[in-house]
Amino acid sequence: MRYGFTTGSCAAAASKAATYMLLTGKIKEEIQITTPKGIIYNAKIEDIKKGDGYVSCAVRKDGGDDPDITSGMLVYSRVSFVTNGDRPDGVDCKAESEGLAGTVGENGVAGAERFIIDGGEGVGRVTKPGLDRPVGDAAINTVPREMIKAAVNDICDLYDYDGALQITISVPGGEELAQKTFNPKLGIEGGISIIGTSGIVEPMSTQAIKDTIKIELRQRYESGFDYVAISPGNYGLDYMKNTYGYDLDKSVKCSNFIGDTMDMAKELGFKEVLYVGHVGKLIKVAGGIMNTHSKEGDSRMEILSYLAIQRSDDINSIREMSKSVTTEEAAKILKRMGICDEVMKDANDRICRNLERRAGDEIKVQCIMFSKELGELSVSDGARELVERLVKEG
Repeated sequence: MRYGFTTGSCAAAASKAATYMLLTGKIKEEIQITTPKGIIYNAKIEDIKKGDGYVSCAVRKDGGDDPDITSGMLVYSRVSFVTNGDRPDGVDCKAESEGLAGTVGENGVAGAERFIIDGGEGVGRVTKPGLDRPVGDAAINTVPREMIKAAVNDICDLYDYDGALQITISVPGGEELAQKTFNPKLGIEGGISIIGTSGIVEPMSTQAIKDTIKIELRQRYESGFDYVAISPGNYGLDYMKNTYGYDLDKSVKCSNFIGDTMDMAKELGFKEVLYVGHVGKLIKVAGGIMNTHSKEGDSRMEILSYLAIQRSDDINSIREMSKSVTTEEAAKILKRMGICDEVMKDANDRICRNLERRAGDEIKVQCIMFSKELGELSVSDGARELVERLVKEG
């Protein structure tokens, strides 16, 4: 599958091209950068605009074969001269001075304030702690910032320019697009993030999902909480609202990465975790399966059959259940057998025990399991008390 290039790579390439055109007066329709991964990016330059003391241009985001919603968007960089440390005309924003080793240039701006990087239209701004950038900064992550500085500095060195530059990254349409991302929940308002640690987009990469999980966990912990609700998905959402008054949208979504999420929670210092999820996902954890994607392992009926045989001698019903296609169907058979509550309690105990073992017994785990049709199936002993604390947060 074909890889693509991150918004950070696009921003760096556009910034390099704009700097070249600003310092030389020549048009540049293609530019080359080396990504942190070591892969060369030959970027085509679009929508070039030149004005008094500035150049603006764009690179079109190519996500490769990854289903990236930012693919096709133009990432702009406006590079302009800074005189005596002043912001360029038309830029009214809270910018952070980006340091690069250097001397005081002819415009009187110290090297430590040489490149001022900020976000313009369509680039979000950080409003909550725990992200890559401090509150108030444009959501241009550290690696893309370093890529931008390095790319711009290459051109400055090439043409012996030691003055200061203002670099403003924009993504028209980014504010609307951001509503389809995790950004509003993470505390990034007003646009998308300029991201990427390797400079490239790997098709169907799971790392981005894991990175998001860790960001959400870290934000929670840095907000002063050492306990957290985690959910693989949104099954049971209505039930949690109606029964406990708790909105699962406030929980950290871990997708299939239940074991990895426990590792992150332990690393960050959490003391208590509540898992809330559909029996079809969580029952796998009762068997020690820590990645619940079907390609990683599917022993749902085997686990339920084992637990059922500990509670009943009705072999025919257990055999029937073992052939069920869904856990919803299996739960109905257990209900008919009169052992659903006991089996689900046993499963819940195993889930909590396996997750606590994963964390080295440093985290106390609670669990609530749901069925879409049967509702709540099992609740661990301390789960309701933990939910009450979560609800009180508002």
